[in-house]
Amino acid sequence: MALPKRKYAKARQGKRRSHLKLSPPSLIYCPQCNSPKLPHHACPTCGSYAGREVIEIKSPKKKAG
Repeated sequence: MALPKRKYAKARQGKRRSHLKLSPPSLIYCPQCNSPKLPHHACPTCGSYAGREVIEIKSPKKKAG
């Protein structure tokens, strides 16, 4: 197979890969508790989705000590 005659510069390599970047997840705010959540997911804080409670959230356990 053919090989390149010279080493690719890092700047050229970065330009070639400029579209391969990660984007942060889009977040919306829960209408019930105003905490950030992923769209089309139940809220991890209050457990509501589409204006009704769909999952029961248990309170955090207290540490013994």
